[in-house]
Amino acid sequence: MNKPTGWLVHRTLLDKGETRFVLQALRDQIGRHVWPVHRLDKGTSGVLVFALSAEVARSLGQAFETGEGLQKTYAAIVRGWPADQALIDHPLKRMPDDMRSERMEVQAAQTRLATRHKGDLPIAQGHFPSLRWAQVALQPLTGRRHQLRRHMKHIAHPILGDATHGKGPLNRAVAEHIGVTRLWLHALQLTLNHPVSGQMLTLQAPLGGEWSGWIPET
Repeated sequence: MNKPTGWLVHRTLLDKGETRFVLQALRDQIGRHVWPVHRLDKGTSGVLVFALSAEVARSLGQAFETGEGLQKTYAAIVRGWPADQALIDHPLKRMPDDMRSERMEVQAAQTRLATRHKGDLPIAQGHFPSLRWAQVALQPLTGRRHQLRRHMKHIAHPILGDATHGKGPLNRAVAEHIGVTRLWLHALQLTLNHPVSGQMLTLQAPLGGEWSGWIPET
Protein backbone atom coordinates (compact mmCIF):
# COMPACT_ATOMS: atom_id res chain seq x y z
CA MET A 1 0.00 0.00 0.00
CA ASN A 2 0.97 3.68 -0.31
CA LYS A 3 1.22 4.99 3.26
CA PRO A 4 0.17 8.62 3.75
CA THR A 5 2.51 10.98 5.56
CA GLY A 6 1.57 11.64 9.17
CA TRP A 7 0.16 8.15 9.83
CA LEU A 8 1.62 5.63 12.27
CA VAL A 9 1.95 2.03 11.11
CA HIS A 10 0.42 0.84 14.40
CA ARG A 11 -0.27 2.06 17.92
CA THR A 12 2.75 2.93 20.04
CA LEU A 13 3.38 4.41 23.47
CA LEU A 14 5.88 6.78 21.84
CA ASP A 15 2.97 8.75 20.30
CA LYS A 16 -0.02 8.31 22.58
CA GLY A 17 -2.00 11.20 21.07
CA GLU A 18 -2.12 9.87 17.51
CA THR A 19 -5.42 8.44 16.23
CA ARG A 20 -4.52 7.39 12.66
CA PHE A 21 -3.03 3.92 12.24
CA VAL A 22 -2.41 2.21 8.92
CA LEU A 23 -2.76 -1.31 10.32
CA GLN A 24 -6.23 -0.63 11.73
CA ALA A 25 -7.43 1.27 8.65
CA LEU A 26 -6.24 -1.48 6.28
CA ARG A 27 -7.78 -4.21 8.44
CA ASP A 28 -11.12 -2.40 8.40
CA GLN A 29 -10.88 -1.76 4.67
CA ILE A 30 -10.29 -5.38 3.60
CA GLY A 31 -12.19 -7.02 6.45
CA ARG A 32 -9.43 -9.32 7.70
CA HIS A 33 -6.42 -9.28 9.98
CA VAL A 34 -3.06 -8.10 8.64
CA TRP A 35 0.48 -8.31 10.03
CA PRO A 36 3.06 -5.53 9.60
CA VAL A 37 6.24 -6.71 7.89
CA HIS A 38 8.36 -3.57 8.26
CA ARG A 39 8.02 0.03 9.40
CA LEU A 40 8.04 3.53 7.96
CA ASP A 41 8.46 6.60 10.17
CA LYS A 42 5.28 8.53 10.87
CA GLY A 43 6.30 11.34 8.53
CA THR A 44 7.49 9.08 5.71
CA SER A 45 5.05 8.16 2.94
CA GLY A 46 5.22 5.39 0.37
CA VAL A 47 5.50 1.62 -0.08
CA LEU A 48 4.45 -0.31 3.02
CA VAL A 49 4.06 -4.10 3.08
CA PHE A 50 1.66 -6.14 5.20
CA ALA A 51 1.18 -9.91 5.29
CA LEU A 52 -2.09 -11.84 5.49
CA SER A 53 -0.67 -14.50 7.83
CA ALA A 54 1.72 -14.63 10.74
CA GLU A 55 3.89 -17.20 8.92
CA VAL A 56 4.40 -14.99 5.88
CA ALA A 57 5.00 -12.00 8.12
CA ARG A 58 7.80 -13.86 9.93
CA SER A 59 9.37 -14.93 6.64
CA LEU A 60 9.30 -11.42 5.20
CA GLY A 61 10.38 -9.92 8.51
CA GLN A 62 13.55 -12.01 8.42
CA ALA A 63 14.26 -10.79 4.89
CA PHE A 64 13.87 -7.18 5.99
CA GLU A 65 16.11 -7.87 9.00
CA THR A 66 18.95 -9.27 6.89
CA GLY A 67 18.31 -7.24 3.73
CA GLU A 68 18.75 -10.37 1.64
CA GLY A 69 16.97 -10.10 -1.70
CA LEU A 70 15.67 -6.62 -0.92
CA GLN A 71 16.27 -3.29 -2.62
CA LYS A 72 14.65 -0.10 -1.35
CA THR A 73 14.60 3.24 -3.14
CA TYR A 74 13.41 6.45 -1.50
CA ALA A 75 12.86 9.95 -2.86
CA ALA A 76 13.80 12.90 -0.66
CA ILE A 77 14.15 16.66 -0.81
CA VAL A 78 17.28 17.84 0.98
CA ARG A 79 18.95 21.12 1.80
CA GLY A 80 21.83 22.07 -0.46
CA TRP A 81 23.31 20.38 -3.51
CA PRO A 82 24.91 17.01 -2.70
CA ALA A 83 27.32 15.19 -4.99
CA ASP A 84 25.79 13.62 -8.10
CA GLN A 85 26.64 10.16 -6.72
CA ALA A 86 27.83 9.13 -3.26
CA LEU A 87 28.10 6.23 -0.84
CA ILE A 88 27.52 7.30 2.74
CA ASP A 89 29.34 4.83 4.99
CA HIS A 90 28.79 6.07 8.53
CA PRO A 91 28.10 3.84 11.59
CA LEU A 92 25.08 4.78 13.69
CA LYS A 93 24.45 4.39 17.40
CA ARG A 94 21.21 2.84 18.53
CA MET A 95 18.73 5.57 19.39
CA PRO A 96 18.00 6.06 23.14
CA ASP A 97 14.50 4.52 22.89
CA ASP A 98 15.77 1.56 20.84
CA MET A 99 18.26 0.12 23.31
CA ARG A 100 18.48 -3.63 23.92
CA SER A 101 21.03 -3.17 26.71
CA GLU A 102 22.60 -0.36 28.68
CA ARG A 103 25.47 -0.28 26.19
CA MET A 104 25.20 2.28 23.37
CA GLU A 105 25.71 -0.15 20.51
CA VAL A 106 27.18 1.17 17.25
CA GLN A 107 26.03 -0.46 14.01
CA ALA A 108 27.48 -0.30 10.50
CA ALA A 109 25.27 1.69 8.11
CA GLN A 110 25.57 2.46 4.40
CA THR A 111 23.36 4.49 2.06
CA ARG A 112 23.73 5.05 -1.68
CA LEU A 113 22.78 8.54 -2.92
CA ALA A 114 22.03 9.88 -6.42
CA THR A 115 21.05 13.49 -7.07
CA ARG A 116 18.17 13.79 -9.56
CA HIS A 117 17.25 17.49 -9.62
CA LYS A 118 18.62 20.74 -8.18
CA GLY A 119 16.90 24.02 -7.55
CA ASP A 120 16.56 26.94 -5.18
CA LEU A 121 13.85 28.79 -3.28
CA PRO A 122 13.76 32.53 -2.47
CA ILE A 123 14.31 31.88 1.23
CA ALA A 124 17.27 33.72 2.73
CA GLN A 125 19.86 31.54 4.46
CA GLY A 126 22.35 33.56 6.49
CA HIS A 127 24.36 35.59 3.98
CA PHE A 128 22.77 33.75 1.04
CA PRO A 129 19.63 35.17 -0.61
CA SER A 130 18.16 31.78 -1.49
CA LEU A 131 17.90 28.17 -0.31
CA ARG A 132 19.51 25.51 -2.44
CA TRP A 133 17.62 22.20 -2.50
CA ALA A 134 17.96 18.88 -4.30
CA GLN A 135 15.68 15.95 -5.03
CA VAL A 136 17.67 12.79 -4.40
CA ALA A 137 17.23 9.03 -4.65
CA LEU A 138 18.40 7.13 -1.57
CA GLN A 139 19.02 3.40 -1.31
CA PRO A 140 19.67 2.12 2.23
CA LEU A 141 22.05 -0.83 2.09
CA THR A 142 21.44 -1.51 5.78
CA GLY A 143 18.31 -1.08 7.89
CA ARG A 144 19.10 1.17 10.84
CA ARG A 145 16.46 3.29 12.52
CA HIS A 146 16.16 6.77 10.97
CA GLN A 147 19.13 5.78 8.80
CA LEU A 148 18.36 8.00 5.82
CA ARG A 149 17.50 11.00 7.97
CA ARG A 150 20.63 10.60 10.11
CA HIS A 151 22.93 9.97 7.15
CA MET A 152 21.70 13.08 5.33
CA LYS A 153 22.26 15.13 8.47
CA HIS A 154 25.75 13.63 8.73
CA ILE A 155 26.72 14.92 5.27
CA ALA A 156 25.16 18.35 6.02
CA HIS A 157 22.22 17.88 3.62
CA PRO A 158 19.32 17.24 6.02
CA ILE A 159 15.97 16.16 4.63
CA LEU A 160 13.61 19.12 4.60
CA GLY A 161 10.74 18.87 7.04
CA ASP A 162 12.71 16.63 9.42
CA ALA A 163 11.76 17.91 12.86
CA THR A 164 14.23 15.59 14.64
CA HIS A 165 17.39 15.78 12.53
CA GLY A 166 16.82 19.03 10.61
CA LYS A 167 16.50 22.73 11.40
CA GLY A 168 13.17 23.95 12.79
CA PRO A 169 13.29 27.55 11.47
CA LEU A 170 14.27 26.32 8.00
CA ASN A 171 11.52 23.70 7.96
CA ARG A 172 8.93 26.29 8.95
CA ALA A 173 10.13 28.74 6.31
CA VAL A 174 9.93 26.06 3.59
CA ALA A 175 6.47 24.93 4.72
CA GLU A 176 5.19 28.49 4.68
CA HIS A 177 6.65 29.17 1.24
CA ILE A 178 5.29 26.07 -0.51
CA GLY A 179 2.14 25.63 1.58
CA VAL A 180 2.85 22.04 2.65
CA THR A 181 4.06 20.81 6.04
CA ARG A 182 5.58 17.33 5.90
CA LEU A 183 8.77 15.29 6.02
CA TRP A 184 9.98 15.20 2.42
CA LEU A 185 10.81 11.50 2.38
CA HIS A 186 8.92 8.88 0.35
CA ALA A 187 9.45 5.13 -0.07
CA LEU A 188 9.28 5.03 -3.84
CA GLN A 189 10.09 1.42 -4.74
CA LEU A 190 10.68 -1.91 -3.05
CA THR A 191 12.00 -5.03 -4.79
CA LEU A 192 11.75 -8.34 -2.95
CA ASN A 193 11.19 -12.06 -3.46
CA HIS A 194 7.67 -13.34 -2.85
CA PRO A 195 7.85 -15.40 0.38
CA VAL A 196 5.82 -18.30 -1.10
CA SER A 197 6.45 -18.42 -4.86
CA GLY A 198 9.94 -16.92 -4.80
CA GLN A 199 8.96 -14.65 -7.69
CA MET A 200 10.68 -11.28 -7.70
CA LEU A 201 8.22 -8.46 -7.02
CA THR A 202 8.68 -4.76 -7.65
CA LEU A 203 6.28 -2.64 -5.59
CA GLN A 204 5.96 1.06 -6.34
CA ALA A 205 4.16 3.98 -4.73
CA PRO A 206 3.96 7.12 -6.90
CA LEU A 207 4.81 10.48 -5.43
CA GLY A 208 1.85 12.52 -4.23
CA GLY A 209 0.73 15.69 -5.95
CA GLU A 210 2.53 17.87 -3.40
CA TRP A 211 5.85 16.77 -4.90
CA SER A 212 5.08 18.29 -8.30
CA GLY A 213 6.22 21.73 -7.20
CA TRP A 214 9.74 20.41 -6.52
CA ILE A 215 10.37 18.26 -9.57
CA PRO A 216 10.76 19.94 -12.97
CA GLU A 217 8.42 18.81 -15.72
CA THR A 218 10.02 16.64 -18.39
